[in-house]
Amino acid sequence: MALILPIRAARTVSCSACRSFANPAPTPSLLRRSLSTTSPRFEAEEQSANETSEKPPRWAQTPPRAKAPFSLRLHSKRPEFFVNHDPLRLDQFYIGMLGDGGHKVLSEEVKWLAITHKSFDQGRRGFNDRLAFLGKRIVQLQTSLALVQNVTQSNTATAAVDEFGRTPFTHRALDGLSNLSDKSKTQYVDKNKLATLARRYQLHKVIRWSPRKPNDLAASGIDLVLAHTMYSIIGAIALEKGGHVANKVAQKRILLPLGLHAP
Repeated sequence: MALILPIRAARTVSCSACRSFANPAPTPSLLRRSLSTTSPRFEAEEQSANETSEKPPRWAQTPPRAKAPFSLRLHSKRPEFFVNHDPLRLDQFYIGMLGDGGHKVLSEEVKWLAITHKSFDQGRRGFNDRLAFLGKRIVQLQTSLALVQNVTQSNTATAAVDEFGRTPFTHRALDGLSNLSDKSKTQYVDKNKLATLARRYQLHKVIRWSPRKPNDLAASGIDLVLAHTMYSIIGAIALEKGGHVANKVAQKRILLPLGLHAP
């Protein structure tokens, strides 16, 4: 009986110690935090807002976390290719392409994203592939609609006489269907023609890309890059201003200068 009492006392002491360890007393810092009038979430948001306001935009610099600690191209003999970094020159391009106030159509971030090719800075500042995919669909649709509705350019070949005397169905809305073909589309919206139009808008002076051969831009595929960028600008307008505005811009600034009149 004498041995049982000390064992029970030891168990009581150990259980009370465990309870005190599991539920410690609140520290003064926790009491001060509970009495604070500002939520920790709002404090973190204010701190992050201050940090982002001090950082330059993404188009202006390579993200620090995307940089390697050192360059792997030591003593490279490849000549450096300079691109535009002046926002005023970029605004002049948008004014020349979209008209008065064209530099205000897109936001600052999207303006630079639309003219940035994936070869520039290893794509670390964003690139325009998705915008070009959307813009190409819009331009091709407007080209098809203009060809269908432009009856004057349809083939006027007479149909062969049917041996049974049947008369094929005709309708005014179907007269331009013969214009819809891959050959007729490429006649107007061709890579070389889009590149020529892009040079008229001075796009080659503001586009950001890294050619494979800086001394030979034609061999590096500058025509394809210019046509790709023209599509991306239409896609950027559709993204921020809607499809109706993008359709009008595609008709007036791309198809009309290429000789395709939209009715």
